[in-house]
Amino acid sequence: MPPGGPGCDTGRMPIRVPDPADLPALRALERAAGEPFRALGMASIADDEPPPLTLLTEYQRAGRALAAYDSGRPGEPPHGYLLWDRIDGCAHIEQVSVHPERARRGVGRALIDRAERECGLPALTLTTFADVPWNAPYYTRLGFRPLTAAELTPGLRAVRAHEAELGLDRWPRLCMRREAAAHD
Repeated sequence: MPPGGPGCDTGRMPIRVPDPADLPALRALERAAGEPFRALGMASIADDEPPPLTLLTEYQRAGRALAAYDSGRPGEPPHGYLLWDRIDGCAHIEQVSVHPERARRGVGRALIDRAERECGLPALTLTTFADVPWNAPYYTRLGFRPLTAAELTPGLRAVRAHEAELGLDRWPRLCMRREAAAHD
């Protein structure tokens, strides 16, 4: 079975740090990826502005941005991307977005697995909506587990506090963690 699941061939999907010229396409991808939230009554999430180019550039230059492509040819737009930060000794997934036309094909899984391999840290963490089908339930299928309040590190508590300031707590949220697999 291909790495992303049945009907998916992520083994040939180029994933790499995006070129600077690809960064505007990440903003467009983010807008498209936000649209499905509208159907769940989460219009403010759908309407949220994508990360500014300056922030995407910081992630890209630091090697903490990954993008998925069909072929990886210059000028080809990415169909998924991931941003990560180092928080309390773990790779914290700040954002992972897949264009809705590419959903359910293993793109998100491939990006997360690649980030895990490249970061070389003991675990991945993220914050997410508890009840959105392509959020916490999806991450659970990928091996993430919810963290209890007692398990939150200072950095994750700061992330959650910032999210609350942004109004994201209008919907149930949680922190999740996945231990890194041993990689050769």
